[in-house]
Amino acid sequence: MFTLVAATLFSAAFLMAAGTMAWMFAAYRDKMVAALLFQPIPQEPAVYHIRVRRPRVAAPAPRPAPLPTTVLAA
Repeated sequence: MFTLVAATLFSAAFLMAAGTMAWMFAAYRDKMVAALLFQPIPQEPAVYHIRVRRPRVAAPAPRPAPLPTTVLAA
């Protein structure tokens, strides 16, 4: 008789523990996944190295020669 009572209590405790774990997993599944995927915020700020390019301005086009202003008399 003692064996039957002990087995019943052990089975009931085991089923309660398994049920509690299943209920906790179902209730907090989203929070557990979020905690596993969480990436901690870095302690030091990120340093960005930006190369500033200032291309040279193209040389200006040559100006045409001025027209002669003197009129040759014939």
